[in-house]
Amino acid sequence: MSIAKFFRNIASEMRKVSWPKKKELTSYTITVVSTVVILAVFFMVVDLGISSLIKWILK
Repeated sequence: MSIAKFFRNIASEMRKVSWPKKKELTSYTITVVSTVVILAVFFMVVDLGISSLIKWILK
């Protein structure tokens, strides 16, 4: 397969992609960002709790 044919195939496949509308994209972005923030806070709390527990045990 030649390089040119490879890139033509990529262009052909990209035209078939169903791209999200602006409203959908905004909704998906908000969902992802809020999920990441919630998980980051959760793991921070768990980490602080485990750290405190270990410090308390080792004293």
